Amino acid sequence: MNYFNDLETIIKINSYTQNKLGVDRVGIIFDNWFRELGFEVDIYERENIGNHRYYKSKNIKNAKRLLLLGHLDTVFPPNKFEHYSHDEEWIYGAGACDMKGGNIVLLEALREIKKDGIDIQNIDILFVSDEETGSDDSKHLTTKLAKKYDYCFVYEAAGKNMEVVTGRKGVGTFFIDIDGKAAHAGNNYTDGCDANLEASCKLQKLVKLTNLELGTTLNVGKMYGGIGANTISPHANLTFELRYKTTEEKNRVLDKIDEIVETSYVDGTKATLSGGIQRDVMQITTSSLELIENIQKIISTKLNYEDRGGVSDANIVSSCGVVTLDGFGPFGDGDHTVHERALKSSFASRIELSKMLFKYFIEKLDFKG
Repeated sequence: MNYFNDLETIIKINSYTQNKLGVDRVGIIFDNWFRELGFEVDIYERENIGNHRYYKSKNIKNAKRLLLLGHLDTVFPPNKFEHYSHDEEWIYGAGACDMKGGNIVLLEALREIKKDGIDIQNIDILFVSDEETGSDDSKHLTTKLAKKYDYCFVYEAAGKNMEVVTGRKGVGTFFIDIDGKAAHAGNNYTDGCDANLEASCKLQKLVKLTNLELGTTLNVGKMYGGIGANTISPHANLTFELRYKTTEEKNRVLDKIDEIVETSYVDGTKATLSGGIQRDVMQITTSSLELIENIQKIISTKLNYEDRGGVSDANIVSSCGVVTLDGFGPFGDGDHTVHERALKSSFASRIELSKMLFKYFIEKLDFKG
């Protein structure tokens, strides 16, 4: 299977998000592969990260359009996790399932479409270069381009039972900086305003916003403050993450966060909030469930689906009102660790699924019967 050789080629190139040279090397390889299939290539150049790449097929105007979404970057810096290996069942390496493997799935499905003599139309591809660090740069491009499309398939890894993804939690990262007043802890204790104490009060208030029944979690993952044991702390900081399943929960928690920040539990302290929502929630919609039903009719079998707590760029596209499904890549595990792997047998089934859906879409220019 030649596509495993292609996967080996790109896995062996370090594409850590901050390794612009490596990310762009992988991107150039995909440029050549997609040009062979007749795609036009638009490159969005970036100075400090890899270039984003947009591959365009023939476009029939006033017809439905499908966007395929992937990312080129991985999480390990050079010399950390760069080996490629395989055995009878698994492929091992950075990006095997997250998500160089997924990119190969969509590429190979399009190759098979082309081999069958079918002209690819109204299907475009966007590969971004900074997904693993939150898509802070690319999310603006993704949002702009997504508005042109009716459907989006994202090629993150499949679930254990080959599920696609219909919903993902929204996520935000926030920082609270607290100013107090320093004083000698022995001689002038009452002259100080303890920023550390204020931080501890706010921490307890924040974590109480968690509602596991509704899928809302708030985690204060880092805190620091103070100067030393003999000084009332003049400064403290909290770093926390919010994850949520619904817009209603997002709004509830954001209102409470503002209230906690504005309230001084220790007289004389002041706090400021920074950060914000990184990727908004990908909610299950009537349209996404209808698309699942239509896909099952097209492929004449059941398509498993699930919600996930983790985020991807599917969140961004879904938030634009595009009917979005994720998890079209191969099954794998160990992503973001040196044990990352992808199941060989899952590639063939995922390529076949995508091929069937692409072929149907090109013929009908929709997924409805």
